[in-house]
Amino acid sequence: MTDAVEDAVFDGIRFGAAYYHEYQPSPRLDEDLDLMVEAGFTVIRVGESVWSTWEPENGVFDLDWLQPVLDGAHARGIGVILGTPTYAAPMWLARLYPEIAGDSATGVPFTWGSRQEMDFTHPAFRFHAERVIRRIVERYKDHPAIIGYQVDNEPGIHLLYNHGIFQQFVDHLRGIYGDVETLNREWGLVYWSHKLSTWADLWVPDRNFQPQYALAWRRFQTTLVTEFIGWEADIVREIAHPEHFVTTCISYEQDGVEDVDLSAQLDISSGNAYYEMEASLAHPSTLERSDNWIVRGTWALYHLADLMYSSKQSSFLVTETNASSIGHSSLNFSPYDGQWRQAAWALVSRGAVMIEYWHWHTLHFGTETYWGGILPHSQKPGRTYRELAQLGADFAKAGAAVRRGTPDADIAVLYDSDSKFALASQAPFGAPGAYLDPDAYRRILASFVRGAFDAGLQTRLVRPQQVFPTRATPGVDAIDGGDPAAFAARYPILLIPAFFTAADEELDWLDAYAEAGGHLVLGPRSAYADREGRARLEVQPARLAETAGTWYDEFANLPKPIPVTTDASGDFQVKGGAHATDWVDGLTLNDTAPATALAHYRHPHLGRWPAITTRESGSGRVTVVGTVPDHALAQSIAEWLVPKPVAGWTDLPASVTVTSSTAPDGIRTFFVHNWSWDPASAVAPAQLRDLVTDVTAEPGDAITLGPWDVRVFSTSITSTTDRK
Repeated sequence: MTDAVEDAVFDGIRFGAAYYHEYQPSPRLDEDLDLMVEAGFTVIRVGESVWSTWEPENGVFDLDWLQPVLDGAHARGIGVILGTPTYAAPMWLARLYPEIAGDSATGVPFTWGSRQEMDFTHPAFRFHAERVIRRIVERYKDHPAIIGYQVDNEPGIHLLYNHGIFQQFVDHLRGIYGDVETLNREWGLVYWSHKLSTWADLWVPDRNFQPQYALAWRRFQTTLVTEFIGWEADIVREIAHPEHFVTTCISYEQDGVEDVDLSAQLDISSGNAYYEMEASLAHPSTLERSDNWIVRGTWALYHLADLMYSSKQSSFLVTETNASSIGHSSLNFSPYDGQWRQAAWALVSRGAVMIEYWHWHTLHFGTETYWGGILPHSQKPGRTYRELAQLGADFAKAGAAVRRGTPDADIAVLYDSDSKFALASQAPFGAPGAYLDPDAYRRILASFVRGAFDAGLQTRLVRPQQVFPTRATPGVDAIDGGDPAAFAARYPILLIPAFFTAADEELDWLDAYAEAGGHLVLGPRSAYADREGRARLEVQPARLAETAGTWYDEFANLPKPIPVTTDASGDFQVKGGAHATDWVDGLTLNDTAPATALAHYRHPHLGRWPAITTRESGSGRVTVVGTVPDHALAQSIAEWLVPKPVAGWTDLPASVTVTSSTAPDGIRTFFVHNWSWDPASAVAPAQLRDLVTDVTAEPGDAITLGPWDVRVFSTSITSTTDRK
């Protein structure tokens, strides 16, 4: 999608919900659409879940049922995203082609009755999927309500173990390694007598314990998903008008998704933003993070938005977010007044140009009967509807101005899906009830990201495909052309937690970044393995130990947190109660050109090693953090890295956060939140205008915030409304 098309389609913030008129127990199309208009809706998503409605029998199509919905939406100025229904195969297809069932393990097919149970690579599935896609898009491509298409939905939820997929995997390996001798060497298959004499010797992936195999299998699964979504997108583009975008709804952190490669197939990235409400949105908080796709904590909501932005380093669509309860019937929320507005504006502040709820009306049947919609089971507008109508009014007033901005950033953080895959089978620590923590990567990364948020900082997640020229992916441009000096000028601080599967050239790039003036911050498990996930021969951190002025060859788990202290006279100070958790790298200062120890473990054995070291390098600096910091330690590190956040607001109450964006003309927007029951106030750092109320403030004026409140300010003063 060109910039001109994006600006035309998203000239403000699109606001709406998924709408399934076909699920309504009684006809009420006009009533629903009128209520949407009153709530300020500008978009609905339709059609993606009902293949059996589009094609009730093999080759028998019913394509006209959606016409009244699109006609009614267009008459009211509501744009429509039309979905292809390929993630929910009809039962006649399963009956006629049982071979399309996906295998959850080798020879163990998924049972039908859920969704995404099929092998989406199977030719029979592809034939029927292409046929229904073409019929739907041909039917509605000229309808004036259409603004874009969503192909499939939440791809990559399952890893597939079908025999045909395994054979594709073998061919994939042959294409990479050429012969089994090379594979034996690269994977270290001499271990436990796994050397192959022929490709036919390769064992199936079930319960595989060889980490190089596990990494290759995860990588391969993501290529299948990326190819499938690209295949669908190409079919739609062949038929659709060029001004209509193509996207999919990504459920981030699913096993089969590499979102950067996947989003390269799309015109704009889109995804789910599900989060816990009520007290989980209080800030500050001691809540532990969630280990699933429903995020917990204010910091995690912002982190998810930053992840979505990073897919294309561009604005994104929230195709699903929660109005209240999530899931089946066990995760019910009664959001506090104001929390809907807070969460939506938080997502917009980090680059969302559409907020779309799942879904308009709560279902009266089916698996997701208790997944709360905007309307309850009674279908009578209630508190949820009223609060979201206020949000719709906000977006109508302020959306166009906010849309122009790019989220600001204090720190760049490298997020690497590949290291996440590798550490799932080479986790450095366990989890409750598990010998290895399959979510180890995110556990390490989250500790640093949360610390930055608690310090009032804004993060920009960057991806290896967008940073390192050697990791180039078709359709993904390297930031600043992959030049480390230019990157250092743009992002003076680069945080690298758990960058495990790093190539030589990538580590050399990081070294050059520091030499060119960047502050490189290495966290645990970074620069330890190579691209195959093999432990490196070099002293750790590999290829960076000399520049960092520190090295290690010992490490240890921490059964319980241990305190971390600093020299009282140093410029790095830790907050009270700061602890190291989970892991210790035995950092040792180099004999020549050593680093400076910033912090130490208060422990009779582990105290021999510094917890954090730093050393100047060229025009920059390398800091090494040898542990997984707890909340207090992570916040201390972040405040040392960036004493003055780019947003520029100072002396904020503990419950108040400020994020910001900057438009091409330099006008800045500030999103000021109070995540608390207690009213709060902050001091305006500049001349401001409230984009929703038009109230203005002068530098030094008090900005008042009620409980669970959010205000949106611009530095552009064009109003003479009363100051307040």
